[in-house]
Amino acid sequence: MRRQAWLLLALLLAASLGYNLRPWLANPGAEPRPVAARGDLADDEKTTIAIFHQASPSVVFITTTEQIVNPWTRRVYQTRQGTGSGFIWDKDGDVVTNYHVIEGADSARIRLSDGRVYSAVLVGASAAHDLAVLRINVPFNAPPPVPVGSSHDLQVGQKVFAIGNPFGLDYTLTTGIVSAMDRTINEDRNREIHHLIQTDAAINPGNSGGPLLDSSGRLIGINTAIYSPSGAYAGIGFAIPVDTVNKLVPQLIAYGATVQPWIGVGADARVSASVLRQLGVDGILVLNIEPGSPAAKAGLRATRLNWDGSVVAGDIIQSVEGKAVHRLSELRDAAAEHRIGDHLRLGVWRNGEQIEITLQLAAPPRR
Repeated sequence: MRRQAWLLLALLLAASLGYNLRPWLANPGAEPRPVAARGDLADDEKTTIAIFHQASPSVVFITTTEQIVNPWTRRVYQTRQGTGSGFIWDKDGDVVTNYHVIEGADSARIRLSDGRVYSAVLVGASAAHDLAVLRINVPFNAPPPVPVGSSHDLQVGQKVFAIGNPFGLDYTLTTGIVSAMDRTINEDRNREIHHLIQTDAAINPGNSGGPLLDSSGRLIGINTAIYSPSGAYAGIGFAIPVDTVNKLVPQLIAYGATVQPWIGVGADARVSASVLRQLGVDGILVLNIEPGSPAAKAGLRATRLNWDGSVVAGDIIQSVEGKAVHRLSELRDAAAEHRIGDHLRLGVWRNGEQIEITLQLAAPPRR
């Protein structure tokens, strides 16, 4: 008991002494410490800052809504469906984003970096490529389009910069490198997307549709998906290459959907095999040509029947841009790698001679 009493007394004396010493320990003249001078920013820091300041005004925040009708009252309610990112494509107010950002939505609103909000209209979309184009009317001080780069010459290890609105956090910049090229992913909707850029720049829900930039601030891809068993960022993100975007977006603007370049050639594998075997050559036998098609305008010749029933072989297409082709599907695939309006060189076998014919790809006629 006595020992506990002495311990309590000692604690009280210590507390009292500390309290009485406080006025002597206090320093009324205390000031913030001086700020240490720092050197200039590193070159890579300056580059990153410049890229963000240049590109962020062109990045937009997209909010979509869905209409729900009450079956009892017939009243229509607007419910928020989702959010995503996008960027200004051209001076006409076209905004590029992912298809899955606007999928199932009845309306969309776009907020610019300066806080202005506009209602958007859907111009065109392609679920197969996960691309969509919206349009807004900005009467003054419209944001500039993002400069377009190229993706065919990207190299693994290049620095990349992603800007978007992950989890609704406006205008977030993340950095990383090109981790791999030509990836294929299968989305939750059982759609495969091919030829993607893989990056370790942080991409999270809400980043979708935002731009992926190179160290010059040029667009090299559109952030579209992540690989994540948990649903959060796991260091593997994917972007649609800008070469694909630059080919398909003009089609979405012009036609509302992606359009395969048209040649206008008809062929049949069974007929071709028999004729080609007799002639001892390989390629695609042109059976018919659609009037007014690029093939017709270029002067390709179709197979025809003589009055006595004999077959006069038409042109045999053996190569496209120097690459051998054997089936009509290969010819169409080769055309699909080009844009409407591009010229295509065909290596053609005609009457025992090999010639070259150039045709200009066109959009198919509307049926």
